[in-house]
Amino acid sequence: MPDKLIHERVIVYIDGFNLYFGMKEAGFNQYRWLDLTKLVNNFLKANQTLEKVKYFTSKVRDNPDKLKRQTTFIEAQQTKGVEIFYGKYQLNTTECHICHNVWISPSEKMTDVNIATQMLVDAYSDKFDVAILISGDSDLVPPIRAINDAFNNKNKRVTVLFPPKRFNNSVSYVAKGSEIIGRKRLKDSQLEDRVKKADGYILTKPIEWINLN
Repeated sequence: MPDKLIHERVIVYIDGFNLYFGMKEAGFNQYRWLDLTKLVNNFLKANQTLEKVKYFTSKVRDNPDKLKRQTTFIEAQQTKGVEIFYGKYQLNTTECHICHNVWISPSEKMTDVNIATQMLVDAYSDKFDVAILISGDSDLVPPIRAINDAFNNKNKRVTVLFPPKRFNNSVSYVAKGSEIIGRKRLKDSQLEDRVKKADGYILTKPIEWINLN
């Protein structure tokens, strides 16, 4: 008779910008109204229980309309119990040395540090058996390696779900298992068009995200 599967507690750490821009680059814009908790549960094994989803992002500062959509998305996640951690939103100016055109691109600071800190604290506080990281950022290799090395014989490990277009060999190498999030998982993990908050307020899918291709 096969051995009974050991029950595992799971905490998920999501790099918000890495996931968003990976989906955008892959052309999966129509799936932005994503239910992060549902997405994660669609990857869990029968012996695993989701303890917490932690989402790391930065508030958009340069565009009120984008900030409104972002806030709606985050509030919808909070109705599902997702915990939000904010870094710093930063605009970077880049100049082409050939044509001298200048453009501005957004980035965020502190996300990798915030994720690493939460993963390490939760590991040493024995909050999970499996940590699932959703990111392809190589800056997160050190905490992944540290946890997997420190708890190698204690049934505690870090695995990775790569956002679309964000596969990273160095991250995959240190993880105790990895998988790429594909179109079908995103399609099957959408929020309801109307999400009710605890105070009764109804959040609706941003009109700009309807009928996106």
